[in-house]
Order: sequence, then C-alpha cells, then structure tokens
Amino acid sequence: MNSRALAQQDEAIIRLDGVSVLFPVYQAGSRSLKKRILFHGSRGNIGRDARDQIVVAALRDISLSVAVGDRVALIGSNGAGKTTLLRTMAGIYEPVEGAVRTRGRISPMLDINLGIDVDLNGYDNIRLRAALLGLSTLEIERRLPEIAEFTELGDYLDMPVRTYSAGMMLRLSFAVATCFQPEILLMDESILAGDARFLGKAEARIQSFIRRASVLVLASHSLDLTKRWCNKGLWLDQGRVRMWGPIDDVVEEYRKFVSEG
Repeated sequence: MNSRALAQQDEAIIRLDGVSVLFPVYQAGSRSLKKRILFHGSRGNIGRDARDQIVVAALRDISLSVAVGDRVALIGSNGAGKTTLLRTMAGIYEPVEGAVRTRGRISPMLDINLGIDVDLNGYDNIRLRAALLGLSTLEIERRLPEIAEFTELGDYLDMPVRTYSAGMMLRLSFAVATCFQPEILLMDESILAGDARFLGKAEARIQSFIRRASVLVLASHSLDLTKRWCNKGLWLDQGRVRMWGPIDDVVEEYRKFVSEG
C-alpha cells in the first residue's frame, strides 16, 4: 500500500470492510413456505445460511471508507439497505461477515422515539436522551437552556411527553440529537417529517451542524435534498453497492436507471 493510500486510511472516520448483514426468517418453518420464499427471492436477496436457515441478505460485501469532510447520501429504492447500513454504522446491527470501524462520537438520528419515556416530562426526556448519547450530567445541564429554546415547546416541556404530538416529539428529539458536536452524524430523512416552518429551522441547524461535524451519512429518497446537503453518493441496490462517488454523478446515474425502469 502506498503512502497516499495509508494516509487516506488514517483519515477514515467510518470504515467498512466486506460487511454483510443477514436477517433470519424464523417464520419460514414449513417446506412449502420455504419454497415460496426462495422462489420470490430469486434475485438474490433471500437464501440459506450454513445451518440451512432461511435468511434475508440486507447488506452484502459492503466496503467503504468515509473521511473527514465527507457528507454521504445513501440512495436507492425501498428495501435497498439504506436504513440497515445506517444502523450497522451506528452499532445497532452486528455484521455476520466483515468489520465496521468508527472513530469518534456518533449521533444517530434514526428514530425520534429512541430513548423517550412518555411518562416523563420534556426536560427529563432531554436529560435521558442526552445521557444515552454519551453526554455527562454537567454537559447536559449546561446545554439544557439552549436545547429547550430550540424546541420552541415552552411550558409543554413541563408536561408528560405522552401529551405531545408527533411534531412536538420531533422537535424534542431533533434538538437533543444536535445539541453537541459529534464526529459522525447518521440521519434518516424520514424523521424530518413535520411542519414546514420547523423544517426550515431544522435545515439551517443541520447545515451549521454539518459544517462543524466531521461526517454526515444521510439516507434519503429526495435527490434534490441529497444534492443540496451531500458531496458524495452511495447507491445501494439489493444490499450491494451499485455506485459510489461524487453526488452529482451518482444522482445522474440513478435518475437514468429509474427513468429507464
């Protein structure tokens, strides 16, 4: 390996080497059901593992190096593996093959309900979720006023979260997830579903956040959004890398593929 390649490897914040993630299909007990599953999985998503268990190959042989300053868009149809890849990077899913290496603190914005206790009030949920993200008690209390202000929830922060609407939950979760400076921000576009005014505020905050963050990995169906936020694209198809490169090139090829399909 030459010196330039070694330098690039040292700069990697996220590195995946031959990563595969399989999900067993425990309900596929009967022989007839197994046959139907294998028949409909003829494109390669579904097969058998070494124990003859029916499995869905969510990710297959993914190798990827994400360096400081990269803002990566995960592109692909439903079921392509985008959310699975985010969860694998976050350490939620363990690969059956290969290795995932990350350097630095991760802020996963994958599920607005993660770490939320609906019986606690807004302030206590801010403390709870921030602690799950690795912030110390001192850090949480220091950042609490700024987080509370960003949510725009006012007196609702003293009320149980079970009284919140989905939009209010989003504001609470989003404010906590972006209250500190991680090295890696993992985000699923779906969590940003909400009112237009707050989305504008959220986008401005994310843009500032991205400028300060080392790495962003965003799963999105909006090609316009990916071009606006990201500089690289990873096109996934049936759990495999179809294309990896500059965002404009990947989006162009993906649009051609969709239009021709």
